[in-house]
Amino acid sequence: MDVTDQTFQTDVLDRSATVPVIVDLWAPWCGPCKTLGPMIEKAVADTGGAVELAKVNVDDNPAVARAFNVQSIPAVFALRDGQVVDQFIGAIPEAQITAFVQRLAPAPSEADNLVATGDEASLRQALELEPDHAGATEGLARLLIDHGDGAGALALLARLPETETGRVLAAEARLLEAGVDVSGTDRADMEAKLDELLERVRDDDAARQEFVDLLEAMGADDPRTKEYRRALTARLY
Repeated sequence: MDVTDQTFQTDVLDRSATVPVIVDLWAPWCGPCKTLGPMIEKAVADTGGAVELAKVNVDDNPAVARAFNVQSIPAVFALRDGQVVDQFIGAIPEAQITAFVQRLAPAPSEADNLVATGDEASLRQALELEPDHAGATEGLARLLIDHGDGAGALALLARLPETETGRVLAAEARLLEAGVDVSGTDRADMEAKLDELLERVRDDDAARQEFVDLLEAMGADDPRTKEYRRALTARLY
């Protein structure tokens, strides 16, 4: 997330009591920052939420820079419980960045190891250990959808806060319950279905939900998704 002088207390100091937070101090004119930034983002993303990243533009947020007594950038600090526990200044190799981030990530739990196994029995066992484990919930929901159990997948997903992956899985599960097999629908058939639903979305709640679910299942990277979302907005408003 992008953090400012005003949000630093909440987004970094307070948040670090729950999860380790890495603060990346950078500026638009800093060439090494542009190289370092994506590598930090990837290393943090690879922790699956075990570590979070806060990016601070020092030009716009001088108070944060002063708090860390920063003399040069890039400057990267790791915080836990409101305290700096690790840091480095300047560009470093990607392997060192990965190691820096991994030192903050907690060791995998027994449930994490079961999720990595990936079979249904292991995923169910992981949920017995940690009922709110997101990876186990989403992994088992995926298997249930693949096995034709949309209702079971929806019941599982309802136990967790909404995530991007969860939205897609829930959309596929609802479509499955409605008798729509996304995996077996070719491009022409998909567009024909969307065009047909588009004619009914204004007055038919079920048609509108199915239309939105199809777009979720197609994914944001599909160029048709933006096109059909614009068409839906125009039709509704």
